[in-house]
Amino acid sequence: MFYNKVIMAGNLTRDPQLSYLPSQTSVAEFGLAINRKWTKDGQTYEEVCFIDCIAFGRTGENINKYLTKGRQIFIEGRIKFDTWQAQDGSKRSKHKIIVESFTFLDKGKVEQGTNQQAQQPTEPDDDILW
Repeated sequence: MFYNKVIMAGNLTRDPQLSYLPSQTSVAEFGLAINRKWTKDGQTYEEVCFIDCIAFGRTGENINKYLTKGRQIFIEGRIKFDTWQAQDGSKRSKHKIIVESFTFLDKGKVEQGTNQQAQQPTEPDDDILW
């Protein structure tokens, strides 16, 4: 048995982009920046990891409705590895996080709405291109 689970907290690097699959399933795509700071020998270091995230269904709709660039979010999901061929013929690949649930970490438009964890997304079959 294999286990694919990711838990991250970070800031959105851009506003979510909402689109729809041919099946009318909503899809929100956004970037997440996760900062890590540490000190070694009196010197402070920082690294930032940027990752693309995708949320389906109501989860994606809520992320699109309530979050904007710079807002903080806690996500749980799984890693997906995408590969494709670029226009120049080279092979490309990228890891993405498929968001299964999330929690708002800061205040904002959420105060007017809800701060509950989002429902489990309805995800299309893996063989559908998106």
